[in-house]
Amino acid sequence: MPEQAAAAGRAGMAGDDRVPVLNAAVAGRLRAAGLDPVNVAAIVTGALTEDLAGGTDVTTAATVPSAAHGSADLISRTAGVVAGLPVAEAVFWLASADLQCAAQAADGDAVAPGQPVLRVTGPVAPMLTAERTALNLLCHLSGIATLTSKWVDAVAGTGAVIRDTRKTLPGMRALQKYAVRCGGGCNHRMSLSDAALVKDNHVAAAGSIAAAFAAVRAWAPRLPVEVECDTLAQVADALAAGADLILLDNFDLATMADAVRLTGGRAMLEASGGLSLATARAIAQTGVDYLAVGALTHSAPALDIGLDLVLADQDDRDRHATDH
Repeated sequence: MPEQAAAAGRAGMAGDDRVPVLNAAVAGRLRAAGLDPVNVAAIVTGALTEDLAGGTDVTTAATVPSAAHGSADLISRTAGVVAGLPVAEAVFWLASADLQCAAQAADGDAVAPGQPVLRVTGPVAPMLTAERTALNLLCHLSGIATLTSKWVDAVAGTGAVIRDTRKTLPGMRALQKYAVRCGGGCNHRMSLSDAALVKDNHVAAAGSIAAAFAAVRAWAPRLPVEVECDTLAQVADALAAGADLILLDNFDLATMADAVRLTGGRAMLEASGGLSLATARAIAQTGVDYLAVGALTHSAPALDIGLDLVLADQDDRDRHATDH
């Protein structure tokens, strides 16, 4: 297992004794991004452990001299929006505390093909062992940010906001929702406890929209409560119940515009279901406040980012050849 994950961290343990504590600099960059260092360390440690499966990186051990040092650039192969640089840094640090990272871009930046986003310097063996784990996370998060930015661009100037959903990978919600923010989107609720969404099954259980809304409001009087509606009649019921946020589920454009007129500003409206980039602007132009896009987190294609290595002695030879 990589040095840091095997040693369980030099600074002691955080809660779960299998999760190393990141150093202050790396942890500080994660906190500045709004990410929990303990959560990130747990995800990274699990990923590194999965990659090694209790054994050794056979290819690296066989081909890389133990004393080899060098640097590598993580380079975007295609245009997109980068997200997850401090997460990638955490991967390399947990692989070896001797690996140093220097960001060449900032999360949320638009990047061009061939543009470096992160430089890693230090011992080559742990660098290569950590390569795929770092790229898996960075490419995935950057893919989410890139897709989100396309949706944000599609509705620019309409006043509508792109929001994510809870359709996230288990254990990855905080990172995926962070990537949405990097792409210019807005987060909906992080968990079932920080906001209420009354859906059709809750209405069926309670007996009516009014009964469901009243029950949730009585149970959690301070939490925001959103009500899902399938018809204009349900929108009217939600308004009468006092809902100030209504989700329009699978409404067509004409019915969505009718809902905006019916609401008359008394509640905020969120379009959901069957949305696409091709129709995003038309949906936003109906006057809804939000577009809920589950695809941001469950279907975003990864941004193609690769790692290009330069050995220290190779770098010296290249400079020598240039000098002569």
